[in-house]
Amino acid sequence: MPLGLLALALGGFGIGLTEFVIMGLLPEVAADFGVDEAAAGWLVTGYALAVAIGAVVITALALRLPRKATLLGLLVLFIAGNLLSALAPTFDVMLLARVVAALNHGAFFGIGSVLAASLVAPERKAAAVAIMFTGLTAANVLGVPFGTFLGQALGWRATFWAITAIGVLALIGIATTVREPRGEREVPSLRRELGAFRRPQVWLTLAITVLGYGGVFGAFTYLAYTLTGVSGFDAAAVPWLLVVLGLGLFAGNILGGRAADRARDRTLLVVLGALVVVLVGFALTASSAPATVVWLALLGGFGFATVPGLQTRIMAVAEGAPTLASGANIAAFNVGNALGAFLGGLGIAAGLGYTSPIWIGAGLTLLGLGVMAAAARGIRRDEAGAGRARRELVDA
Repeated sequence: MPLGLLALALGGFGIGLTEFVIMGLLPEVAADFGVDEAAAGWLVTGYALAVAIGAVVITALALRLPRKATLLGLLVLFIAGNLLSALAPTFDVMLLARVVAALNHGAFFGIGSVLAASLVAPERKAAAVAIMFTGLTAANVLGVPFGTFLGQALGWRATFWAITAIGVLALIGIATTVREPRGEREVPSLRRELGAFRRPQVWLTLAITVLGYGGVFGAFTYLAYTLTGVSGFDAAAVPWLLVVLGLGLFAGNILGGRAADRARDRTLLVVLGALVVVLVGFALTASSAPATVVWLALLGGFGFATVPGLQTRIMAVAEGAPTLASGANIAAFNVGNALGAFLGGLGIAAGLGYTSPIWIGAGLTLLGLGVMAAAARGIRRDEAGAGRARRELVDA
């Protein structure tokens, strides 16, 4: 395994921790700034929207720059945003800090996905992307529970000081171990990269990502409220329950990457279908503490099993212009995050209870499954048409 993949995973760990740890600390942050649940949810929604904007804009601006230098610059932005979060005197400044920290996120994973895939053989691309995204899952297995515990014990600001330190370590790691692939790299053309967006399959994949991952994040965002307000767990148990969720994320990411290398679209159809079942089951039995533990593991597993397949699918259907499309798909993940968090907040604000984000998530994922089925049929139809054309050419 190239050491560069591990360094990319380390950067992903810090970024994933920034994104996800806020869910375990949302009640404490809201109480400190004196805002309600729906307002506090904007720390998730605002972050996700900033990721979506940064993923496309920063990736496009950095298209012709060396990838390593770009990643290092993005990590500097990440460190600055988390340092501001640790120091934020008001909720508005905290929201601004989350936006600053988020701007690097999409471009880091978009550019990093292309770089990771270039470091291995073609048949290992999804697995390589999964290794880089292991940083995200490790953040959930180890970082989020520890960060939540640290925030509850020493105050939520201590968590963001710790994340800032992790960012510095990630910067050093990438600076010393990541290398561009040997050989002269073709400089991407912005016109060619934008041309990929004329392909319907690119837009279908982006829609699947928004809906499928939006469904997952609808449940994730308000999980601390669900666990304490519906399932009956004490707040001190939340970090340990997040370990269960994180273990599921870790397993789902690795197994999903391996399955996607064998049959990408079939894997996505199965995983999205299973995710709908898991979300419905969780919503129906959230008042049962033992059942909730099981659903958390399954939610993490199936929720993150989609990531390697969706990321490699967008690079495949972009056909030779993967960088901007890859960044756009990271943006789509976070548009989904923002959508799920926003709609879940509306459900809570409407008095529908803390299980309403889970029901909303199930509906979004079901829509994503429908789009995925249509996209897979389109690929099969195109492949069948290409096969007939080749046979006719041979016969002629």
